[in-house]
Amino acid sequence: MKRAMPFGEQVDVSSDESSSSDGDDHKAESEQMSNNIAVDQVVEELVSEDALLRRARMYQEYMQLVPIPTQTHSTIPCISWAGLAASIKKLYGQPLHYLTNLCMKQRDQMRVGADDEVDPLEMLIHPTKAESSIWLMEEVHRRTSSPHYLAKLWLADPMYHVYIDPVFPKLQNPSK
Repeated sequence: MKRAMPFGEQVDVSSDESSSSDGDDHKAESEQMSNNIAVDQVVEELVSEDALLRRARMYQEYMQLVPIPTQTHSTIPCISWAGLAASIKKLYGQPLHYLTNLCMKQRDQMRVGADDEVDPLEMLIHPTKAESSIWLMEEVHRRTSSPHYLAKLWLADPMYHVYIDPVFPKLQNPSK
């Protein structure tokens, strides 16, 4: 070993052969463990992707069975898009699609910072038109969304289940 040097200069440290082979064994063992962990993580990810795809497929099939209302019950007063969506769910007793719920959140976020941000939504858009736009969007999401696309979104967002409604209506003809 060389003499102590000031901090800014390089110092060479040598050791005997026996301790380096122990270090090599430990290094090889460590690499093997990290390889095993990596393989296990890949298998777990594949399993979870497959499970999410199955879940998305079942979800999309179910949502296609839920009928879209053909008539509105009444004019729903609304302050925000999310509030209107919540009122629709209660009034019609059925869930809204995951993608529709995401859109409601995005629509509310788009208002942040606007001149009319504090105004209730019903002052900006007639409540019947706002409700109709939600049902049109809902129909598109129920009929055309790909389970693969849903699974991809769900995989990227570990909190995706927050936007899946737990409201399940009684289906009139579940055999479709």
